[in-house]
Amino acid sequence: MNNEFLKKKNLPDTPGVYRFKSGKDSVYVGKATSLRDRTRSYFAADLIATRGPRILDMVTLADDIDWIETKSVLEALLLESHLIKTLQPKYNVKEKDDRSGYMVVITAEDFPRVLMVRKRELESRPDMYQNAETYGPFAVASQLREALVLIKKLFPYFDTKKPVDKLGPIDLKRFRLNVQIGVYPDVFSGAVSKAEYRRSIKRIQMMFEGKMDAVRKDLERQMKEEAKELRFEKAHAIKTTLYALDHIKDVALIKRDNEEGTSTRSGEAFRVEAYDNSHLGGSGMVGVMAVFEDGEPAKGEYRKFDISPENAGDDYGALTEILTRRARHAEWRVPDLIVIDGGEVHKETAQRALAAAGVDVPVLSVVKDNKHKAREVLGDVDLILRHRHTVLRANDEAHRFAITFQKTKRRIARK
Repeated sequence: MNNEFLKKKNLPDTPGVYRFKSGKDSVYVGKATSLRDRTRSYFAADLIATRGPRILDMVTLADDIDWIETKSVLEALLLESHLIKTLQPKYNVKEKDDRSGYMVVITAEDFPRVLMVRKRELESRPDMYQNAETYGPFAVASQLREALVLIKKLFPYFDTKKPVDKLGPIDLKRFRLNVQIGVYPDVFSGAVSKAEYRRSIKRIQMMFEGKMDAVRKDLERQMKEEAKELRFEKAHAIKTTLYALDHIKDVALIKRDNEEGTSTRSGEAFRVEAYDNSHLGGSGMVGVMAVFEDGEPAKGEYRKFDISPENAGDDYGALTEILTRRARHAEWRVPDLIVIDGGEVHKETAQRALAAAGVDVPVLSVVKDNKHKAREVLGDVDLILRHRHTVLRANDEAHRFAITFQKTKRRIARK
C-alpha cells in the first residue's frame, strides 16, 4: 500500500476506527480523531522515527484499509479495544501483550461496580473478581480514566474499592456525599431502582463491546415506553442522555489522541514528579523525588537527595538544590508535570531553578493547612482540573517518602 492508494480511498475527516489489512486478515487496528489525517500519517517520511520499525513493517505488509466512522473519540476508543480483543491483529502487540495495561472490570455483585484494574493484578488475583465481566486491555491509563469519567456522566455507576453492601463508616460517609452531588446513583432512597441501575450497567457493558448503536436503540425504546406510560420526566431525562451520547465533549480524549498521532513520545506514560524535603530542627535535611506515571506510583523511579549543609533548614535553598541536581540527569526522562509543596514563593523558586537549568516543565504547588492537609493547588488551572487527583496523591507520597528517608538516616546516625 502507498499514499496514492490511500488518497483514492478518500477517508473522512471524522472520528472512527481504521483497520490495515493483508488479504482478509486485519494486521493493525487503530482509532482516530480524524480518520483521514491519522491514516495519512502512516505514509510520512519520518514514520520510522515517530512510530518505529514494527509499524513500518505493518504498512509495508498491508494491502488494503477499511474503517468505521463513530460519533465521538470515546466511541472510537471503546470500539478499537473491542476489535483488538476480537480480531487479535498481528501488529497490535502492546495492546494485546502488555501486562502493565489496564482492564475495565464490571463486578458480579448485587450492585455491580465498574473498576479500572491493572491487567497483571487481574491475572495474579483471579479470585478477587470472580464471574466479573472484563474489557481491554487499554494501553494508556489516562485515556481510559478520561473515558470512564465521560461514561459515568452518561450512566452513573459505583466504583468503590469495596462492594457497596460492605462499606465501612468512613467509606459510607464518602459514598453518601457522592450520591448527593450526583456522582453515584441514589439506589437506596428509591430515586433509582435496582432494575434501573442494572439497566445502566448493561448499557455500559454494551459500550465496551462496541455496540453504541444498540445503546442508542435501547434508550429510544425506553424513552417511548416512559412517554406511553405518561412518565414524562423520565422520558425527558432519557432524551437528554441520548443527546449527550451523540454530543460527547471528549476534548481530553481528542487532545491525547492528537498527541499520540504526532509525537515521537507516542505511548509514553504521563509522568508527574513530586518533590519534598524533611529535616529535624534544621539538621539532617533530605529531599526526595516521587514519580507517578499515568496516575500510578512508579517506585523504581523514586530518588533521594542529601541536602548540602549550606541549605540545611532553608526550604527555598533546598528546593533549588534538588531541582538543579535533578536537571543534571539527562538520562532520566523529562517529566510532563512537576509538583512541589508550599505556596506561591515556593512555586516561583522552583520555576526559577528549572529555568536556570534549561528545563521547561509546568509546576504546580500544593498549599497545606495547619494539619498538613491540602488546602489548594497553585498553577495552571487546566492542569489542576485534569490532574488534581494524581497531583495530590503524588504530593502525599513525596511527603511520606521524605519522612521515611529522614527517619532512616537518623536511625543509622544513632548507631
